[in-house]
Amino acid sequence: MGKKIRIAIADDHAVLRESLVALFGNQRDFEVCGAAANGVEALKIVQACHPDVLVLDLFMPDGDGFEVLRTLDRAGSQVASVVLTGSENQLDYVQVVRLGARGLVLKGDNPEVLFSAIRSVAGGELAFKDDVARQVLNSMASESRHTQHSLHRLSDRERQIAALVARGLRNRDIAQQLSISENTVKRHMQSIFNKTGARDRLELAVFALSELSSLAA
Repeated sequence: MGKKIRIAIADDHAVLRESLVALFGNQRDFEVCGAAANGVEALKIVQACHPDVLVLDLFMPDGDGFEVLRTLDRAGSQVASVVLTGSENQLDYVQVVRLGARGLVLKGDNPEVLFSAIRSVAGGELAFKDDVARQVLNSMASESRHTQHSLHRLSDRERQIAALVARGLRNRDIAQQLSISENTVKRHMQSIFNKTGARDRLELAVFALSELSSLAA
């Protein structure tokens, strides 16, 4: 058994919070290091136990999820946040991505969706449903079309990979689709980041989607 994923939970509903602690405890690769009932407690737990993943509710007292994400982003925190929300507001989804969330799961989803999201963000991937990801990327790309981030410096293979990242594919899925090794994909990804200045997969996806939309216009 490898290193466990350390998880902190922040939700003001005690029943849900304790249920998550129990559910995560049944996953062999998960370890809960703290549970918070509000935004202030969430930030204290992140600082104290340095979790790999923060499962975060949006609407809490004493600092909502948006403020927690904002504070973590300003502090340069390395914790990967998965927002767990009952909100159906698309603007909320866009905002949490802008504030640095790596995944979003609805409270009505199956627990396996949340487990998968946690494992994905802990591994450096993003975890958004296709419809949520498309709306968020479209919104962010429309705002960045005038930014200097052209993909013209990329090789044909790198442009191909960037387009697949924009579709939400993971490295192993890209490798399978292009019939290359996952290590080769990783090397290409590093080159793509260096050439475009993208800080992470999300920003690269926004760049790629923006350019693809411009070409289609």
